[in-house]
Amino acid sequence: MGQFFNQPDFGTEATPVLPTDVINAISNKNSACLYIGTGGDVKVIMNSKFGPNGEFPTASDAITFKNVPDGSFLPVIVDFILLTDTTATDIIAIK
Repeated sequence: MGQFFNQPDFGTEATPVLPTDVINAISNKNSACLYIGTGGDVKVIMNSKFGPNGEFPTASDAITFKNVPDGSFLPVIVDFILLTDTTATDIIAIK
């Protein structure tokens, strides 16, 4: 068995998320995984979609995860959660 102290793979911050279609430094979730409280569709821009010179991604870089169940973790790392096409609520970003 491995050692679990000082493990970087565990979330240490949890922040409620309000999806927005504004893509800027304020709306950036900075590489978080998501907990979905009330299920539905979740439209996200995944991590590493920034341009080569640090340009922000656009909505065309987004992907929609369909029918995410209530009370589940979305096992991906995201930077943005878009309002358009997101029907899930009670979303928490975990870092």
